[in-house]
Amino acid sequence: MSCSLADVMSEQLAKELQLEEENAAFPEVVAVAEGPFITGENVDTSSDLMLAQMLQMEFDREYDAQLRREEKKINGDSKVSISFENYRKVHPYDSDSSEDEVDWQDTRHDPYRADKPTTTPRKGFIGKGKDITTKHDEVVCGRKNTARMENFAPEFQVGDGIGMDLKLSNQVFNALKQHAYSEERRSARLHEKKEHSTAEKAVDPKTRLLMYKMVNSGMLETITGCISTGKESVVFHAYGGNATEDKVIPPECAIKVFKTTLNEFKNRDKYIKDDYRFKDRFSKLNPRKIIRMWAEKEMHNLTRMQNAGIPCPQVVILKKHVLVMSFIGQDQVPAPKLKDVTLSSEDMKKAYYQVLNMMQQLYKECNLVHADLSEYNMLWHDGKVWLIDVSQSVEPTHPHGLEFLFRDCRNVAQFFQKAGVAEALNERELFNAVSGLNITADNEVDFQAEIEALEKMNEDHVQNHGKKLSVFSGDGDPPIYDE
Repeated sequence: MSCSLADVMSEQLAKELQLEEENAAFPEVVAVAEGPFITGENVDTSSDLMLAQMLQMEFDREYDAQLRREEKKINGDSKVSISFENYRKVHPYDSDSSEDEVDWQDTRHDPYRADKPTTTPRKGFIGKGKDITTKHDEVVCGRKNTARMENFAPEFQVGDGIGMDLKLSNQVFNALKQHAYSEERRSARLHEKKEHSTAEKAVDPKTRLLMYKMVNSGMLETITGCISTGKESVVFHAYGGNATEDKVIPPECAIKVFKTTLNEFKNRDKYIKDDYRFKDRFSKLNPRKIIRMWAEKEMHNLTRMQNAGIPCPQVVILKKHVLVMSFIGQDQVPAPKLKDVTLSSEDMKKAYYQVLNMMQQLYKECNLVHADLSEYNMLWHDGKVWLIDVSQSVEPTHPHGLEFLFRDCRNVAQFFQKAGVAEALNERELFNAVSGLNITADNEVDFQAEIEALEKMNEDHVQNHGKKLSVFSGDGDPPIYDE
């Protein structure tokens, strides 16, 4: 149908064409579409199409308001401004609006948003005579401080202080600004600590990547979950994968992940800084390397014990601070600790003589002192005792080696005496039996004084000769106790 240019530009023709298209697409709502589209008195909410159009119009209004707020925030008082006009929505039906109301399509001003305080001119004051107001006015400064709160970090909730005409004093604003900066820095520190440290029953992304590589390479088949947590490490259970030419992978493995948080290591550097095997590499300025050295120390100590035939976990591989060992237990169930297991008198007596023999082997054959031996670090599996957690073990020539040995002897003696083993030696007798020394002090104070004197003698020898040499060796090998 041909029509004139005036008819083509007519708004009435556009509305009629729009109604024809809607009637063709939605014939069931023709009766509703014939009347007024939206009025305050006549709104038919029984039609899904009508409800959808009303909701869309409300959404578009909010979207346009958001665009205007973004424009005002970006432009500010700049002479050059940007516009989001091309991204605004169009509202063809708005019969409720009148000439007195704000035209949402043509204005960039949000009538519901309070204006920011006007800036003071360069001369520093406004007004004349008695009505003069300087830039130091309390009300002006208060409103400026309220507006400046919008520059805080997004996570710092400041509210709508401008809309409430809030006036902040300089003291309050400075305190809030300092608190916002402190919270931002604290949040960054917490996030960094979470990303770079192992937590309880969890690992950091770098450690997780190391474990994934072990699984992807076929060394491990799968990692089932956490089986133990301690002050310095988290232990996971895993099933072994395919064996290689130079490595035999046990069916079940234990993955010991040393915690990369440094809180638990602040008092444990004495075990490693005086160990001649690691003394040259020890540095308090790089605590991350200390943790890797701690894992390496346990690997070397376990290798010595394994070569001497002492029941202990078998080392599979060490990757930075992740140590893979054989699993002491069966079917994902770890062997119980000696303090948790209930043994008969015969088995407890057998366990005591086995522990005594292992302490002697550890001292003479492995040249090691456990330094943390107790019923918590001994497992009962397959009718015998297994030693674990030897990362802190040192050599007897360590400046505190004999003190650590005497502490181990006290823990072992007290446990087996409470367990009812009549043949259990006291701590001083056990110390002489393990070390082969013959310290004949009547009380514990004199006994420890002689131990410290021997350690001092050995330390003087090290300073004079520059090498480790045990000057407190006994007359012969210690007696081997057997049941």
